[in-house]
Amino acid sequence: MPEFHTPPISPMAIAFDAEKLTLSPEGPTLTRRMSDLEGLFLDAEAWAEASAGENPVVYTVVSSPVPEADRELPQSITTIMPGDTGGELWMTKGHQHPNHQGEIYLALQGRGGLLMFDGERTEWLDMLPGTIGYIPPGWAHRSVNTGDEPYAFLAVYPGGAGHDYGWVLEHGMGSRAYRAASGVDLRPYAE
Repeated sequence: MPEFHTPPISPMAIAFDAEKLTLSPEGPTLTRRMSDLEGLFLDAEAWAEASAGENPVVYTVVSSPVPEADRELPQSITTIMPGDTGGELWMTKGHQHPNHQGEIYLALQGRGGLLMFDGERTEWLDMLPGTIGYIPPGWAHRSVNTGDEPYAFLAVYPGGAGHDYGWVLEHGMGSRAYRAASGVDLRPYAE
């Protein structure tokens, strides 16, 4: 796997392949399987069955070589597969930035949503190709595939913001996303 560049880095052009959903030069690639999402789905039994069985890939993250370091702006493309576990739509783990900073997501392919939670309020943005979702500082966020094909988006974020996945396990996301005839059915996080 290619290594991240180390600061200071030189100016560079990064090629984006819209068909293959790749960045070049490439940085690290992350693959999250069902077994990596322990504690995130309400139906723990359905999660355990899926993890012990096929253990499908739920999403991948392809990064550029721009480092996650202060004052840098790393980019990545996340692709979430379609599916559900116990009725709950497939999603990213979700995280909070310990160093509260904003972030943007640009929907590239498929149909998805951006679920945000500040500890009290929940916000949902429908994400279709061409939609830019803005995540303000202090909001935990998670992406959800609401369609029948892979959902992909480009993320651009401050490299020094950090990623706290434990915050979501401790505080939840305010709501859970289920498939509905008209798109998504948001239900209370703890049913």
